[in-house]
Amino acid sequence: MDGMVRTWGSIDNSGTVHIIFKHGLKMNPLDLTLSQLQLFVRIADAGSLSAAARQLQLTPAAASAGLKRIESAFGTRLVERSTRSMRLTPEGEVLLEHARRALGDMDDARALIGASGEVLSGDVHVAAPSDLGRGLVSSLLDRFIEQHPELRLTLYVSDTLQDLVRERVDLAIRYGDLPDSSLVARRLHLTPRALVASPDYIARHGVPAHPSELAHHNCLALYRSGRPHLSWSFSRDGEDLTVRVQGNRLAYDGALVRQWALQGLGIATKARLDILQDIAAGRLIELLPDWRGELFPLHAMLPAGRHMPLRVRRLLDFLGEQFARLEST
Repeated sequence: MDGMVRTWGSIDNSGTVHIIFKHGLKMNPLDLTLSQLQLFVRIADAGSLSAAARQLQLTPAAASAGLKRIESAFGTRLVERSTRSMRLTPEGEVLLEHARRALGDMDDARALIGASGEVLSGDVHVAAPSDLGRGLVSSLLDRFIEQHPELRLTLYVSDTLQDLVRERVDLAIRYGDLPDSSLVARRLHLTPRALVASPDYIARHGVPAHPSELAHHNCLALYRSGRPHLSWSFSRDGEDLTVRVQGNRLAYDGALVRQWALQGLGIATKARLDILQDIAAGRLIELLPDWRGELFPLHAMLPAGRHMPLRVRRLLDFLGEQFARLEST
């Protein structure tokens, strides 16, 4: 493609996308199906044919053939291939921008057109921390799906942050600060860490009267940024205190730390949102409630610059409303 590239596009009733590229004075009409556009966008996001094929439930051969048909239609190479990765050519970048827009417009049109008004449908992929995902987030998503039964939800629960650009994740819910400039974030909540133990542990070992007494208890620790989190911070009436703890169990998974606490194996410090249901049910008892643990912001994160389908926008608004109703700190 030489010179300035301009595009116009439309979608007909058969689901064919008509994109016209103008190269100087030459006009080339191209008819692309929505599935071809979806394949191209998925290849660009995943960075490989095999990953895109898995996400779209295609064979690698079918994905490769589909890409070749798209490039043949345009008469130019859209993707540079190497042994380990793929990257878009300048022409591919142009197509990607307009393909995202066309797919997004079609998604929104499907949602807004209908006899019963706005109807949300399609796939939504959400990632959340293990404990919060299995507990509060899962129950909130259940409510959202009940309101919009034509949606199909995929929920990833892990304490590892997914690459939202390469993985098929529409929205990720994560604790902490967000230094990655390729993401945009909306704060959902601000929650403190709570110190908890099971009734059984308390019956056998007693309740600490002051954070300094944690040194004499078995404390269950989580790895954070590759290191065991053994320095627990608290504040009360303007006084800040950090206590060095120790224990015989450490984990990279927050859900495992919670499970150990439920089993009566020690004292844990958990984001209060993760254990609201356990505290309410009496499975865990909050210790030293007049001492507040570290505050953690909870964000909903999305890739910057990516079209946000209406179903994702509605889910983001729903989560914002639901978390706003929770007890503020």
